[in-house]
Amino acid sequence: MKHGESGLEPPPGGCYRVVHLEDDAADALLVREALEAEGIPLAVELVSNREQFGAALERRAPDLILSDFRLPGFDGLAALHVALRQAPHSPFIFVSGTINEEVAIDSLRGGAKDYVFKNRLNRLGPAVRRALNEAIDQRRRLEAEAALDSERRFLKAMLDSMETGVAACDSQGVLTLFNRALREMHGLPPVPLPPEEWAQHYAVFKPDGRTHFKTDELPLVRALRGESVRNVEALIRPDRLPHRHVLVSARPIVGEQGERAGAVAAVHDVTETRRLEQQLRAAQKMEALGRLAGGVAHDFNNLLTVINGYSEIILGRIEADSTHRSELQEIRRAGERATALTRQLLAFSRQQVLNTRQLNVNTVIKDMIKMLGRLIGEDVTLETRLASRTGSILMDPGQLEQVIMNLAVNSRDAMPQGGTLKIDTTDLVLDGELEQKEGALARGAYVSLSVIDTGCGMDEETQLHIFDPFFTTKKVGEGTGLGLSTVYGIVQQGGGGIQVHSVPGQGSTFRLLFPLISEVDSEPAAAHRRIDSLNGSETILLLEDEPSIRTLMERSLQNLGYRVLSVHDPAEALRLCGRAQPGIDLIVTDVVMPKMSGPEFVAQACAILPGVKVLYMSGYTEHKGLQAVLRSGLPFIQKPFTPSTLVQKVREVMGGTDESAGAGVRSRGQRGRRSTRHSPR
Repeated sequence: MKHGESGLEPPPGGCYRVVHLEDDAADALLVREALEAEGIPLAVELVSNREQFGAALERRAPDLILSDFRLPGFDGLAALHVALRQAPHSPFIFVSGTINEEVAIDSLRGGAKDYVFKNRLNRLGPAVRRALNEAIDQRRRLEAEAALDSERRFLKAMLDSMETGVAACDSQGVLTLFNRALREMHGLPPVPLPPEEWAQHYAVFKPDGRTHFKTDELPLVRALRGESVRNVEALIRPDRLPHRHVLVSARPIVGEQGERAGAVAAVHDVTETRRLEQQLRAAQKMEALGRLAGGVAHDFNNLLTVINGYSEIILGRIEADSTHRSELQEIRRAGERATALTRQLLAFSRQQVLNTRQLNVNTVIKDMIKMLGRLIGEDVTLETRLASRTGSILMDPGQLEQVIMNLAVNSRDAMPQGGTLKIDTTDLVLDGELEQKEGALARGAYVSLSVIDTGCGMDEETQLHIFDPFFTTKKVGEGTGLGLSTVYGIVQQGGGGIQVHSVPGQGSTFRLLFPLISEVDSEPAAAHRRIDSLNGSETILLLEDEPSIRTLMERSLQNLGYRVLSVHDPAEALRLCGRAQPGIDLIVTDVVMPKMSGPEFVAQACAILPGVKVLYMSGYTEHKGLQAVLRSGLPFIQKPFTPSTLVQKVREVMGGTDESAGAGVRSRGQRGRRSTRHSPR
């Protein structure tokens, strides 16, 4: 038989390697001749004892092992055990003249492929071909299984490396795949549970976070029925892990013959996306409400200027023992409360005009201790733990006091049965960005102010809304819902950040971070001189489009001796300037008016009256004209004001302190204009 006619596929090396264990050289020759007669390409290594046999297997596993049964000091069964241990995939055939049928059958059961008697060597060729073919088939199966196992391991590693959760089940609904991302979302390994137990076991809820999915609503179950599902919203609420908002898509798995083989689902974690969406919605809502609040505050400021102004004038005229004095005082107090409410509206919308200065937080807190004690009541214990030394911040002192008071009141209301209120301060440095409601707080040096109470605490849902304007958990009439939104607006306007930690029944902690300033503010302090009298005789051009305010201001100034030219229209005011009215000493003008803004009017008026002094006023805060006035440090008075504050401001400007009149007054975005604070480069 020629090479290649044996029915065997030629091996890579051209010959099959055979280890033949035989101590009789003549028998070994007969075996070789029988194999050569079959045309099988073989390279035979003859060994005769245990040591040689073991060494031959150690060098390389052969393609075939032939062995006599009886050997000096060594028998075939022992050789079979050695072969199974050292070359388990090499076929083993006994070639013996002494083996009996019973022993031969036992050897087959023990792992031998065949046995051939030496007096029947005509069976050896077919036995060898069969054994080699089976070995080739087995090797191919093992290689295929190894490749499949490698592919499975790669697929598992790939799926586990994904941040998208992946789950799959077979046609009976038994989970067959549950990747790392999904295990981390649920905090659980896959368990062979029926589909009707999936939602409960894996804590899968509808978006409301309270209602479990029904079995036939689960995306994987729907896909198992043949449905393709896209972007089903769900909430995963494991006991000891954060809740995860997810979008689930699922499809059926179809076999090669079109049969339904199972289903697979992809679970996308959109928790961070939802958080950012909430931040965006909150920012948009704050911006919209802020604009509304600014407009409302402007109208309120005009009205309150009139109410508070005339209240002051009448109270100054009425006798102390008048029966109407207490009634007028109530009107005045109501006006003052309305003024404070307007300031709150502007604070939460971050539109207050600020009189910023360098502050030490510890000093402000110490000055407020007595007032805070009265504010929170005797059943609440006030404790302070102030750092021995804190750096300075740049802030309006009134705003900082308002923040502390609002937080103290909020804590007091959370402790109706009494408790403890702690105020802590410390300096800290943020090495990285700190997440908060409206984006990240930049790295740098900060003063930390923490207000901690032992009150009722808040659940997660409440914490999502505590800074929303007009949101309150109090009964109707017991709160405006502006307290915490005001705090939030002030802190954000000051360039700081705020964090909240609260657990129902375990109290709340509000931590405020204010940027440190690294240098003493170089802006000179206002040189306020002592004003002995508010009376004056100068001529004032008053430009105000609101009649009631214009009348109030005109009367207030005239009562103190000033000559007032009162107009409502900028064009008319310019005509007055052009007529060279004798000695116009001061222009008092509103910033925001129809047809022409205050700064535009002043620019034209100063061309006619060089060197004339100017005092601006406004109830708006966000108007670009006002921002220009504030940035330039020009004299300015914020509505609502009273007659006394008006004439004092007029006297300051006329007295030569006009440069100082605007000192320290800054708008949002000007904070720290002349000082340096630590910030990331």
